[in-house]
Amino acid sequence: MAIAKKLINYLAQKKINYELIEHRIVFTAWDLVKTLHLKKPEEVAKTLLVKMDKEPVIVLLPANKNLDKAKFKKIFNAWRKKQNLKIIKDIDFFKEAWMKKNIKIGKLGVIPPFSQLLKMPVFVDNLVLKPAKIIVNSGEYGVSLKIKTKDFVKAEQPVKGSFSKKK
Repeated sequence: MAIAKKLINYLAQKKINYELIEHRIVFTAWDLVKTLHLKKPEEVAKTLLVKMDKEPVIVLLPANKNLDKAKFKKIFNAWRKKQNLKIIKDIDFFKEAWMKKNIKIGKLGVIPPFSQLLKMPVFVDNLVLKPAKIIVNSGEYGVSLKIKTKDFVKAEQPVKGSFSKKK
């Protein structure tokens, strides 16, 4: 299974070495953990597209966690304040129709978490940063990318924080 040439070029440009992991088709990060028989679910990063008022942002969480919206909103607003931007009031998830219209790389549910490809900032929960390597979406349901966590951080310079909660 091939991944988008645009993504391959981006990874090369950012000097992110990766391993393609082919697996059965899965639709959730948790299913990927189970399919790969991983003992540490935080090795798989789940990608969320979150709507902050109307602004889209990428959020990476461990596969076994959910987004704590209140904590995330606080971290997001602190980040905006540092940039002298107005704080947001509403937080929600984007509807499928919006994603189909606006996201031009990757299939729904497996969008790669790279800021410059999607033209939106990336926020990463601290638990995702603990493993030496993480598995992220490639844009395809049957293929994932395994990358060094430090390479991802260096290339993406994500906003880090603790905003996950138990499922």
